[in-house]
Amino acid sequence: MAAGDSGIAPGGIQLRGALKPGYGDILTPAALDFLGELQHRFGPTRDRLLAERKHRQARYDAGELPDFRADTRAIREGDWSVAEVPEALRDRRVEITGPVDRKMIVNALNSGARVFMADFEDSTSPTWDNLLQGQMNLRDAVRRQIDFTAENGKHYALKAEGLATLMVRPRGWHLPEKHLRFDDVPMSGSLFDFGLFAFHNAERLHAEGRGPFFYLPKLEACEEAALWDEVMAFAEVRLGLPIGCMKATVLIETLPAVFQMHEILHALRGRIVGLNCGRWDYIFSCIKTFRRHADRVLPERGQVGMTVPFLKAYSELLIQTCHRRGAHAMGGMAAQIPINDDPVANEEALARVQADKLREALAGHDGTWVAHPGLIPVARAVFDEHMPGPNQLARRREDVIVERNTLIAPPAGTISRAGFLANIDVCVRYTAAWLDGLGCVPIHHLMEDAATAEISRAQLWQWLHVGGQALDDGTPIDFTLFDAALAGVAERLPKQGLPGQSRIAEAAALLSELTHAQELAEFLTLPAYELLA
Repeated sequence: MAAGDSGIAPGGIQLRGALKPGYGDILTPAALDFLGELQHRFGPTRDRLLAERKHRQARYDAGELPDFRADTRAIREGDWSVAEVPEALRDRRVEITGPVDRKMIVNALNSGARVFMADFEDSTSPTWDNLLQGQMNLRDAVRRQIDFTAENGKHYALKAEGLATLMVRPRGWHLPEKHLRFDDVPMSGSLFDFGLFAFHNAERLHAEGRGPFFYLPKLEACEEAALWDEVMAFAEVRLGLPIGCMKATVLIETLPAVFQMHEILHALRGRIVGLNCGRWDYIFSCIKTFRRHADRVLPERGQVGMTVPFLKAYSELLIQTCHRRGAHAMGGMAAQIPINDDPVANEEALARVQADKLREALAGHDGTWVAHPGLIPVARAVFDEHMPGPNQLARRREDVIVERNTLIAPPAGTISRAGFLANIDVCVRYTAAWLDGLGCVPIHHLMEDAATAEISRAQLWQWLHVGGQALDDGTPIDFTLFDAALAGVAERLPKQGLPGQSRIAEAAALLSELTHAQELAEFLTLPAYELLA
């Protein structure tokens, strides 16, 4: 198939993305056959589990509250442990995450972090070029043949030693890949990202004791974890690898999942090495789950920090659950970017990072996340001081007692005019950049990904559709207020140097449509994906 052509690929898959130079080395006939097998075997189960999500949400909309499952009580109360953690993942005190572009991969692997999570999900806009070039970049990184030369001539190459351990996050179960279709149905984005990376790299990583290791996002139930276990087991057999050599860390970033952490660990017990507090998406999930509950509306997102009771309970229950089962409990993201032109503001930002990482280390987390290499020394110093060993698995946190109601109790707070406008502005800024192909966007000295935009637009929808909400100055939150604020968004944003500047109007129109809709969209990235080439 010539570059730029599209058509029916081997294995019955319809290939609708252009084959630019180098893409054929990733989308080989054998790789496409493997993707077709994954979709054929596991696509129907994925569809059924996504339908179950909708049924579960309908019950929440009708007034049901999330709770621990009665049918899995034996798993929660049973005496079992996960498989032994491999040597390469026993010390994860600082992890860095970011998109799969070439410069990011080189810098992250060189950064001094113990782990680099290469992200096909929330920090990558899933354009066809981003995805295929990302796979090419990771293939080169696994072979230690990756380098990059910037426009200014600066050259980036891998160090000879001390590289971070690579983990890969495929897209969540809910996301499709429209450029590959099987029986005229878009392929699962999860299976596409996982399948291509595993096909080209799993054997080499296993042979060198470096993986393959994955982060699994957006799970809502243990059955979704069990599907990942089946996918990985099939891939191991199909690729001639030992069962269980693929290891996974699961992000607990949905409210339903926090009630099934034991069950998720159990479903993946032969290969799971930890759970992670995906706190920004977790806040989004709380809003989405209780979107129709007037008594559970959250204040503006700036007031919902990890010290509020329901988030503190979530974090500590995750630590207790993981350590009881022999798995790592990873802390959340520090999204700050060093502020080079304001030393005072920079010191204040780093102090907030240090305080957050101190909270995590003292609580018993085994490591933490940062979004920028400049934060690694701060986070590492905290964990080096308070975690002299490779992890804190011995800290069982048996003092933690968390009831259902603690996990779902909304914190007190307010909605300021500035907070209301910030939700509009940040969502439009991020969405515009995402539509322009950039999934990791610097905004107000924070490295934002899709989670912040999801929180912002979900809060706006809930404040407007669940009656009685008002700003702290008494102004009613209604569509007159929203429409006027949205109409002025372009005037409030920087006039130049803004990522996605040309798509601001398109992003604002999408936010207007989603906010006015009678139903809260499941994910912003689903309708936005239809606008990507």
